[in-house]
Amino acid sequence: MILFGLAYLGGVLTILSPCILPVLPFVFARADRPFVRSGLPMLVGMALTFALVATLAAVGGGWAVSANEYGRWAALILLALFAVTLLFPALADRLTRPLVALGGKLTNDNVNESSIGQSLILGVATGLLWAPCAGPILGLILTAAALQGASADTALLLVTYAAGAASSLGVALFAGRKVFVALNRSQAVEEWIRRILGVAVLIGVACVAFGLDRGLLTKLSGPATGTLESSLIAKLDPALMKPAQAPATIGSTLPDLGPAPSLDGAVTWLNSPPLTMAQLKGKVVVVDFWTYSCINCLRSLPYVKAWAQAYANQGLVVIGVHTPEFAFEKEEPNVAKAVKDLGVTYPVAVDSNWTIWKAFKNNYWPAHYFIDANGHIRYTHFGEGEYDQSEMVIRKLLAERNGHQVGGMIAKVSATGAMAQADWAAARSPETYVGSDKAEGFAATPAIRAGQTADFTPAAAIPVDHWAFAGGWRETPQAAIADKPGARILYQFRGRDLHMVLGPGADGHPVKFRILIDGKPPGADHGTDVDANGEGVITGLRLYQLVRQSTATAGRLFEIQFEDVGAQAFTFTFG
Repeated sequence: MILFGLAYLGGVLTILSPCILPVLPFVFARADRPFVRSGLPMLVGMALTFALVATLAAVGGGWAVSANEYGRWAALILLALFAVTLLFPALADRLTRPLVALGGKLTNDNVNESSIGQSLILGVATGLLWAPCAGPILGLILTAAALQGASADTALLLVTYAAGAASSLGVALFAGRKVFVALNRSQAVEEWIRRILGVAVLIGVACVAFGLDRGLLTKLSGPATGTLESSLIAKLDPALMKPAQAPATIGSTLPDLGPAPSLDGAVTWLNSPPLTMAQLKGKVVVVDFWTYSCINCLRSLPYVKAWAQAYANQGLVVIGVHTPEFAFEKEEPNVAKAVKDLGVTYPVAVDSNWTIWKAFKNNYWPAHYFIDANGHIRYTHFGEGEYDQSEMVIRKLLAERNGHQVGGMIAKVSATGAMAQADWAAARSPETYVGSDKAEGFAATPAIRAGQTADFTPAAAIPVDHWAFAGGWRETPQAAIADKPGARILYQFRGRDLHMVLGPGADGHPVKFRILIDGKPPGADHGTDVDANGEGVITGLRLYQLVRQSTATAGRLFEIQFEDVGAQAFTFTFG
């Protein structure tokens, strides 16, 4: 019930989102019409369309976003036409005659220009424009739908969110109606109001069409809305903001966190036949949730491998649960190749449908669950670090199982390349997504939109922790695709290491690229996937280490240029 309440409040707060502002004049423009025949159908059409688009995004993924982009343009054309009718009443009369006639045939009644059908259609247009303006709470719902699959609960949450948005619109509509009633005594005043609103709608259409709703307006008022929604999430349900974890200090006894969930549901197993918790009873088990392009997972992997090797003879079983973040990580051949290339020899459950992830109620990559010989979780750790402490947990659980202390030395780990530990003492740029779903810190024009293909121009001076496209790019929800030869990405970064998740062209053909640091080849600062001249080749969908400096630095300009079209860029990560 808490999440349903959050969903409704989040929908109500959506009206404060900056990209909603261009739509509001359109709402007020219908404030003088009868609510039952005009306002209510419009709100119903808006809510249902909003919920439908969001549901398609949750179920269908990227194609739904593209479909919604076409819907946005259809909505913009419809709203522009509506604005023109406000400016020119005679044109409005002509344009609404077919709709009036159709309504008369369907209802056997006379229908004026405020017909239910017309209002419903305009509500659909509003919903298509409203859907991309949702904030963190809708993002939480869609993330849950993506990870846990479509369900009746997800659909109800989306409808609840849409109802909240419609409620705030309804309040605005009634407020506007009162204004119209007060001023309706003068026909001339009403005519001027209509014309002003027509101009306002056209300005709003222009703002949405040129991306100003997500660019300039976001800079003016976006953070306040996001902060308000985020604080609601944190106050009403803190568990949604942080994981439940065992105490950081390892005492003489470890708490019992309950029976371990089932391992059923993997699409396949690598390095082992399918395993069950019943089969594993009597063993100490470490379940490692990971995905092969995640830099945090790769940096923890040497330790997990070392534990598996050092303690196998004493009763430890390590199980990797590969749960994907990106669509390409769902493909079994990709996972199998990564497991082989990374030297993972312990059992790996390929959890492409997030079934095991859901059973553990997990939210993080990497995540480690430590299970005793009786099948109970005794400790958890989320993210990187504290490897010595995690190993002490393993030794303690093995001592409980075997009835004596574990002999031998602590496992030794030596990692190179992308698996080397980050420079934790230095400031680093944040993980940065290039796809339109999560893109932040963008410093180029035009603004990013899903499904967009454009020639981008980077800012003259890119701020630290910001990035930019240069040249031709096509945006998808998860990745950007080079649309012209020579397409570039620039990033003003902080840190010792710079990595990118990259992929070749759609047909799998390799793509050559070259990197520069502050306008020069990297030399000794090159990563393991490029040479000193900064040249490299994208041969598969994975994480590439492009920069590895001797010490962390701040404010260096990284640039990568792709020789061919089709190169895919997903994320930047830093170490």
